[in-house]
Amino acid sequence: MTLAQAKLVPPDDGRLSLASVGLADWRLDSVVPISSGEVSDLLAEAGGLDVLIYVHGFKQNFETAALDAAHLSDAIKFRGRTMVFSWPSKAGFFDYAYDRDSAMWSRDDFERVLHSIVAIPGASRIHIVAHSMGTMLALESLRQLHAEYGDTVASRIGAVVFAAPDIDMDVFSSAINRIGPLGRKITVIAATNDRALALSGRLAGGMTRVGAAEKAAIERLGVRVIDASDAGWGIINHDLFLSNAQVQQVIRRSIDTSAA
Repeated sequence: MTLAQAKLVPPDDGRLSLASVGLADWRLDSVVPISSGEVSDLLAEAGGLDVLIYVHGFKQNFETAALDAAHLSDAIKFRGRTMVFSWPSKAGFFDYAYDRDSAMWSRDDFERVLHSIVAIPGASRIHIVAHSMGTMLALESLRQLHAEYGDTVASRIGAVVFAAPDIDMDVFSSAINRIGPLGRKITVIAATNDRALALSGRLAGGMTRVGAAEKAAIERLGVRVIDASDAGWGIINHDLFLSNAQVQQVIRRSIDTSAA
């Protein structure tokens, strides 16, 4: 596992800028490797601010994942430290099986990241937003974290948002039953017209993925559900957490209400 600090530059939002007409975007300026000790110090220096960790999905490399994390953090006006956990995707359209295995292979490292933050004295809560295939990785790591700490770890976890989760319903149900109060932290953003998950379901032998299931079926598992089927205007409707302001407000509210 490599740890680094990425510097991102926001678009110029001036009235006559390219950004004002949708032709400019965030860019990755530099990536500087740092030691695990420095990461702990950096988070400790945040003065108790919350930490938002973004876990990307299928067909994403480090750069696109970092940019998506910046988009998300900026859109929801997150007032803490933003991190991205970038697992080794092959970033190819036909590499679904490779990426799925790679995501599962990375669950121990993500659990190490969560453990390291939980262990920092004075650190505040951890919020997790995971997308697509990254939700399976995040769920498995939360299961391992709960196995280590028990129910007491729930006080350190804030909002857990699974956007378009590419997880089998039975696997999801089994994991929810094993993570105790962490399950009640989860908000699922689903869309029955998510065509990417429809394809994933066919590859999985016709099994419906959680992110494409009916709202009532997911709610029966004891998690919060936002049905975003009517929120998308695109063909795929798989990245609404990045493209739709209403869905982003759902994430913002999940973080705000997790303090209650």
